[in-house]
Parts: sequence; structure tokens; C-alpha cells
Amino acid sequence: MKKNISLSISSGLLLWIAWPPTPYTTFILFLGFVPMLLAMENIIQSTSAKKGKQIFNTTFLGFFVWNTLCVYWVYNALKIIGPVVALPVTLIPYALGPLLMSTACWLYYRLRLKTNRTIGLIGLVCFWIGYEYLHQSWDLNFPWMTLGNGFAVSHQWVQWYEYTGVYGGTIWVWAINILLFLLYVGLREVQTKKLRSKLIISVTLTLILPLGISLTRYYSYEEHVNPANIVIAQPNIDPYEKEGTIPVYNQIETLTKLSDSLAQRNTEFFIWPETAIVEYMDEDHILNNSYYLQVRSFLNRYKNGNVITGGETYRLYDKQVNQTASPTPNGGFWDHYSSAINIENSAKVQVYHKSRLVPGAESLPFGNVLSFLKPVFAHLGGATGNYTIQPKPSVLYSQSGIGVTPVICYDSIWGEWVARSVREGSEFIAIITNDGWWENTSGKDQHLDYAKLRAIETRRWVCQSANTGISAFINQRGDVVKQSKWWVKTALKHDINLNSDITFYVAHGDYLPKMGSILAVLGIVFLTIKSIFRKRAAVV
Repeated sequence: MKKNISLSISSGLLLWIAWPPTPYTTFILFLGFVPMLLAMENIIQSTSAKKGKQIFNTTFLGFFVWNTLCVYWVYNALKIIGPVVALPVTLIPYALGPLLMSTACWLYYRLRLKTNRTIGLIGLVCFWIGYEYLHQSWDLNFPWMTLGNGFAVSHQWVQWYEYTGVYGGTIWVWAINILLFLLYVGLREVQTKKLRSKLIISVTLTLILPLGISLTRYYSYEEHVNPANIVIAQPNIDPYEKEGTIPVYNQIETLTKLSDSLAQRNTEFFIWPETAIVEYMDEDHILNNSYYLQVRSFLNRYKNGNVITGGETYRLYDKQVNQTASPTPNGGFWDHYSSAINIENSAKVQVYHKSRLVPGAESLPFGNVLSFLKPVFAHLGGATGNYTIQPKPSVLYSQSGIGVTPVICYDSIWGEWVARSVREGSEFIAIITNDGWWENTSGKDQHLDYAKLRAIETRRWVCQSANTGISAFINQRGDVVKQSKWWVKTALKHDINLNSDITFYVAHGDYLPKMGSILAVLGIVFLTIKSIFRKRAAVV
């Protein structure tokens, strides 16, 4: 048992070393699961009782090590509620992913009992993909550790994400790990030379072919010249001082000065970070809002210019007109949004509402069931259940007709959500975020690295404006062309190339995880039916 625990922890450590933002170690992903697979095989081949429980517990330990070391920075965002209180709350994102991963491994074991190793391993990949898709779809969503994200540092290797999205990377990693595992166990089993040769050839081709295709695509890819001048502002305002300490007028003044420092007459977009305008703005009366008018005054110097800024917006109602509206102290109802606002030199204002909310901090998971917890989160200083989302992605348009996908912080982890906006007519992607909550940790670096994958999937430039950094321009191949430093007041300017072509992934979205999830469900149904018949046979 100690040996199996050591193997599991070894897998966790290898996967952590391979994970972004660590450079030059991505290749370890291709063998990181091998010790874990060996541990499971040892348990399956042993004579001990309760093998399923052993597999679940053993794999959970390794996955917990991997997840916790990679997303340790979550604690930094939560410690404002109290260093001690934050610890148990932080355990939720640390442990929930590993629980689902271990469940996939347990299902693999159950399938092995009913079939054989080959079918079991195919089932393992499907169960894993099913877990990843569930973890981006349910109320406790946290797809940060989706396995395909592991190539974000070595984006040159996965240019074919324009066809598969990140789930193609998940399948690639598992395929090579499984083949290496079969090669290794073959050394202690009676394995023919012919089978071993087939496995070696399979490993080689599975590694070389996708890599070769990707590198060829990377070095041969050429952007169509269709320039637009973009300016990104990074105001570097401490997120804990944005509300109440620094007047909103002064914050906007900082942003306009930074934008002015690099702007030119043909600048199309000025991109400001999430909650750049932190004061609540009534969407039905935004044209009279003093902060809106301050931004409009700045734009008088740039007739074709548009400002995409983050802001806190709301709508008021006399009665509860929809299910999302919450009661106000004055007896009415309101919807409260974290928004991206497009302001131009006209009375037209376009608004996008953040749609992928952080569980606990911005939304209450399973709100209908757990609504009694809202006062608890409110006491801890959170905004749980207070934000309303929009059900479909949208595109913001400049006066000249340029379409941009607005992405607010956590939104950027959902490839299909971004792709759906691109499909509606977007020509580049604007990510606005406030990563200062995580402090100077790898969280901000991972967030930027993942943005590179959105560029590849959609073949769109990504312009990221972060309140405290890292702000950046990313081209259609996923290269970071220009970026800021952390915790520096600065602005960036670049001529990006607009693109209106639709990739296969943009057209078809997450078809791979949907297919994998269907197969996973069929596998669970198969196991359930087998279990029912076994119990009936035992009774007879």
C-alpha cells in the first residue's frame, strides 16, 4: 500500500511540474499518469479486499497534491474573509476536482471487473472527459485544471486546437500515458515481441504525428493583413482600494491619461480592465451617469474610438419581472451585473454581462437548494447570488463595424463560450480582468497562458487588460507579442489583425467532450445494469 501511495504522489508531483506556468516541462504530461496507472494496476492485481475503495483513496491523494500545488493561489483571493476561515473554504476548489478525478478512476476499476483492460482503459478516457465536461457545466464549475490546458505554455505543440479545442489535448495526454503504461507492464507480463513493437510504434506515432502537424501549422500560418489600432490600459489600482478608498473619478482619470499617452487618431478601441468603473451604473439611465459622461468627454479626441470598460451595472424593477431579480431594501427588485460596457461617440451604449461566475464569490451554487446560505456568504463579504448572467454570448461592435468578443475574467476559461461569440461575428477577443486578488502568484500567469489557447481555437487576436497585470497582446498563433509587468501602471499599444474566418472548432464547439460524456454515461448505465443483474442472481 505504501508503494502505491508513493506512486500516486509521484504522479501528482510530475503533473504539477509539467503544469503552466513552468516552462520547458510540458513533455512530462505525457508520462505523469503512468505511476498512477501502475498503482491502480497493483491494486487490481492484488488479493486485498475493497479494491475500489483503495483505488479511490490512493488516486485522490495524488490528484489532491497536483491540484493544490497548481491552484494554491485560490487561498490568496479568499483570505480577506480571515486567514483561518479561508482555509476550509479553500479546500472546496482544492478537493472537488480530485474527488471527480478519483471517481473516474473508480469507474475504470468497475469497468475492468466486467470487461478487460483494453476496454477499461478506453472507458477511463471517456470517464475522465465526462468529469472535465461536468466540471465546466454544473454550478460548481472550475475547469481551470482541464488537462488540455496543460499545453498553454507550449502552445506551438497544439495548433490543432483550432479543430479540437482543449479536449483534444486531454485525449492526447491520456493516449500516450496509457501506451507507455502498457509498455511498462509488458516488461513484467508475458508480452510478445510483436505486441511490444506495435506499442512502441503506436507511442511514436501518437506523439510525433500531432506534434509534427502542429509545428508545421505554426510555422506556416500567416495572418491576413487587416489592421486595427488597439490601446490597453493597466491602471494598477489595488483591488482592495478600488471601492471607497480611491474616488471613481480619479480612477477613470488615471485610465484616460494612460490611454492618451499612446493613442493615435485612428485608434479603434481602448480596453480597460474589469470593474474599471466600480460605482453602480443604472443601465436604463446610463447616458446621464457622470462617469459615462467622463468617458465620453475623453473620446471627443478620438472620433472613431470606442472604450470597452468593466463596470458594475444594474436594472431596477417595480415588481419581480424575472427569476433572477432580487429584492431591494426599498421594496423593489433589481438585477446586478458585472459588465463589459462599450462606449462610443454617440448615444449608443452596448453592454455584455459576465456569464461564467466564480462559485461562492460571485454565485451561490445550486442556489434554489442552498439559498439559506446567502446570509452566511454575505457576512463573509462575498457577493454570492448577487450577480445576474446573460444566457447567450454577444458581440460588441465599433462605430466602423468591427466586432469584438467581450470576455470578463473567469469567462476566458470556457473555449466554447468564446467560440460562440466569435461565430456571431467577432473579429478579435478582449479579455478584461482583475487578477490582483491572487497577488503575485502563478494564478495571473496561468490566466494569461490559457488566453493563448483561445487565440488558437478561434484564430483571433486576444487583447487582455488586467487591472494590476498581466496585460498583453496575443496573436492568432497564440504568441504573446507584447505584455506588461505585474503591478505596474502602464499602457500598451499594437496594430492587431482582424479575422472573420471561422475555424472548425468555432463552428462545432465542444463536440469531443459531448461525445465522450455520452460514452461515459453509457458506461455507467452498463455498470448499473450489470450490478442489478448480479444482485438478482445472488438472490436466486
